[in-house]
Amino acid sequence: MAKKQQKVQLPEWALPMWKDMGSPDLDEVADVVNGDLLKRRHGLRRDDFIEILLDARSIVEGSDPWIRGRLLSSGKSSLEILCDDGRTHFVARETIARILLTAHTRPAYIDDKDLLAFERADMKRRSSLHEKVEKESKGSDDSHLWG
Repeated sequence: MAKKQQKVQLPEWALPMWKDMGSPDLDEVADVVNGDLLKRRHGLRRDDFIEILLDARSIVEGSDPWIRGRLLSSGKSSLEILCDDGRTHFVARETIARILLTAHTRPAYIDDKDLLAFERADMKRRSSLHEKVEKESKGSDDSHLWG
């Protein structure tokens, strides 16, 4: 039985952002929610196009309750979103009523070789930076000595 392929349709607000990213093939990175457990891939990912509905109590009356854009990062207490107006918004998780996934633009974390390579290089950079700061700090390298 042939697998039914569904084409991802982006809303108007996401098209310019998608073109700025180099127009990645969205069908190749779509969610896989059925089948073999090891092959399933779903959930929010870095660079996803998302729409967030804010809790009405957290916004000024008359304001648009929706924030639409590309997910830059996801932390414990907030999401960082690059919106279609070119501005970066930090949204507190407490103020979010709903998140809608419009489209993935990257593979799932475990399959994303570019992201894994970036994280490894970033860890090396941070480690060398910590070593440099440790050497330049007061008392040089005597933190291992007992007082």
